[in-house]
Amino acid sequence: MSFDNQVFVWLHLLVSLLLQPVTWGLFGLLALAVMDIGITLGERLGGLARWRRLALPEIERRARKRLDRADLIARVGPMLGLMGTLIPLGPGLAALGEGNVQILSVAMRVAFDTTVLGLLAGVIGFALGRLRRRWYDELLDELEAEGNQHATSLAQ
Repeated sequence: MSFDNQVFVWLHLLVSLLLQPVTWGLFGLLALAVMDIGITLGERLGGLARWRRLALPEIERRARKRLDRADLIARVGPMLGLMGTLIPLGPGLAALGEGNVQILSVAMRVAFDTTVLGLLAGVIGFALGRLRRRWYDELLDELEAEGNQHATSLAQ
């Protein structure tokens, strides 16, 4: 029994040490999402028009890189939010068992706050990814149509 208790003490210590890195990760993802919103606005306000001067492989490389970043934000944000939800619930429920409602209320507030931050990051990443996919597909379709039109005019 003593070994089992010690394992659980170490497990709890390890998990509780994760809350701060998870929270910083959420803040980092939100900062990345805000930066990505700015880049997306720049693309919409003329940046994509400048992409037309680039070679097709370069356009695809840039598009893939930006879509990967939006997908990372959309997927990792909710995961970190869930971790930030579950980590403080253990000590909060233990405090409730001891009758300390104050610690439980702090733990619940942290749990809900990290959930909201994670979902916010996920929503931003998802929305940016969807918008960009549509814009990039339209740009590539237009460039392909122009290329076909150019090839047709050369053939005549």
